[in-house]
Amino acid sequence: MIVPSSHIGRMLRYESFIFVGIIMTITTLIKLLGFVDFSSDWFWFIAGLGLVVEGFISLSKQREFDKKFKVIAVGSKEYNLLYNHTNTRKRR
Repeated sequence: MIVPSSHIGRMLRYESFIFVGIIMTITTLIKLLGFVDFSSDWFWFIAGLGLVVEGFISLSKQREFDKKFKVIAVGSKEYNLLYNHTNTRKRR
């Protein structure tokens, strides 16, 4: 089975987000149990990485949505052209 490169990219993005979450959970647990004492700045560094990954995922999903759909505001020229045209057909 051949997997397209776009699917691999999507999988890697989601897996990296899960990976960052797992690292945050494990390192926090290790610190809470007292096995290792490290600066909380490392926690926030990892949290920042997670936010960056989440931002990239959100941005790519928004771009996919924008390519697939067009949002038309009520009362705009496109809205009036679309709905006035269809309403006149239904009346006849």
